[in-house]
Amino acid sequence: MSDDDLEATLTDAFLDRGAEEAVATAAAERVAAFRDDHEADLAAEGFLDRFAAADTYGSFDHRFDHAIGELAAANEDCTDSRPYRLAGFDELAADPDIGA
Repeated sequence: MSDDDLEATLTDAFLDRGAEEAVATAAAERVAAFRDDHEADLAAEGFLDRFAAADTYGSFDHRFDHAIGELAAANEDCTDSRPYRLAGFDELAADPDIGA
C-alpha cells in the first residue's frame, strides 16, 4: 500500500469516526509519517484497531493521540511520539530542533 492509499483510507475512516476534514487529513499524514519513520509494514487496519481501543478517551484528537502513543510505545525504535500526535509539542516541551 502506498502512502497515498494509506492516507486516503485513514482519512475516510477518520471522517467516518467524526473528525473534521482538516483534522482527518492531518491525522492520516501523521500515521503515514510514523510508518515511514518507524514501522514500514503498518496497515490502516492495524492503526484503526488501536484507534478503536482508545474510544474511551473522549474527543477524536485525544483518541488519536492515545492510539499513536500506544503504537509508538510498542515500537522500540520510537522514543518520542509527539511529532506524530495531533497535539504535537506544547509550550512546556523541549524544542525538538535543539542540538539538531
